[in-house]
Amino acid sequence: MKLLLHMCCGPCACYPVKKLREEGIEPVGYFFNPNIHPYKEWQQRLETAKEFASATGLELLTDENYMLRDFLSKALPAEAQDNGRCRMCYTWRLEQTARFAAENGFDAFTTTLFYSIYQQHTLMRETAEIFADKYKVDFFYEDFRPGWQEGIDISHELGLYRQPYCGCIFSEEERYSKTLRKQRKVAAKEKRLAVQQTVNDLGGR
Repeated sequence: MKLLLHMCCGPCACYPVKKLREEGIEPVGYFFNPNIHPYKEWQQRLETAKEFASATGLELLTDENYMLRDFLSKALPAEAQDNGRCRMCYTWRLEQTARFAAENGFDAFTTTLFYSIYQQHTLMRETAEIFADKYKVDFFYEDFRPGWQEGIDISHELGLYRQPYCGCIFSEEERYSKTLRKQRKVAAKEKRLAVQQTVNDLGGR
């Protein structure tokens, strides 16, 4: 099977590539991540993906267009919708991967996003299946999350740069902003108090 493996970064590819090879599948890596910002972070992840490919003998295809304005034009309107930003991001990357696979003679496609314990697994799978049908190319599904720690260990052995946030500028803000963390703590506290009040009210009936 000729499999196109979308790679969000080098470290996230460590376990999926190992697992696929154990299954007798030699994937071709595909770096397409217009969600990653700022520029230096995007460049670092691109170079790390190349470093991983070189170290492991993986064929890697890359889209090296930095698309900050395109991303923001899609992400800002999506922010107003529930879970909209991540849905938009999955849709953009998975559709492009499926289209690229179909146009370049691949039998199937998948993504290292299914390795992450932090991503929305069900939503990604549903999205990938939609584009598999649209572009008439198979979606190869495998849950790579059981290899989470093994993948981390491999990335450390290879000395790969490991990123501290998901990729988009919004996730960077959420990672480092003290104001946002404070707001989340307040919101969580208010939610706990509301739940407790409901319990108290029911108990008093």
